[in-house]
Amino acid sequence: MALWEFEGKKPKIGGGTWVAPSADIIGDVIIGKSCYIGPGARIRGDYGKIRIGHESSIQENVIIHARPEDQTTIGNHVTLGHGCIIHNATLEDYVVIGMGAVVSDYVVMKEWAILGEAGLARQRQEFGPGAIGVGVSAKIIGNIHDESKRTVKAELLEFKQKYVEMASRFLKKGAFVKIKTG
Repeated sequence: MALWEFEGKKPKIGGGTWVAPSADIIGDVIIGKSCYIGPGARIRGDYGKIRIGHESSIQENVIIHARPEDQTTIGNHVTLGHGCIIHNATLEDYVVIGMGAVVSDYVVMKEWAILGEAGLARQRQEFGPGAIGVGVSAKIIGNIHDESKRTVKAELLEFKQKYVEMASRFLKKGAFVKIKTG
């Protein structure tokens, strides 16, 4: 992992969080406990702040950034799918962002909101609690309905827990070893 101080600002990583060796975390970044930060992730708190809660999954090649003097906030138990971009947005607890999706400036996604794969949450768009958005630009197509909330939430929590467990497995001595070639 590459942790970079920038103009006196140093990243802070919570206990039990695993950061891949090829991830970069720069400047004013605080990451909570038991998170998974995948290979190729770029979390840039160089001129804005980044705050990530506990037990969140920042998967491979995710980019997180903020505007100058502003902040990107990612809550607890958030899943950021492979290759998505989060820029100067607020994602509350349990949000799910699909693979390759883009969340633009000043987007607010309330608890349990979902943006599907390759979706685009445009500037200042708001997703209510449990809202499900898809497409470019994202359209809200529904909500996690009360009758299915227990099932959907249980399934999502199970998937989220897998990345918390993965972070723990990677942290075990000898579990993650670079192979020499040649």
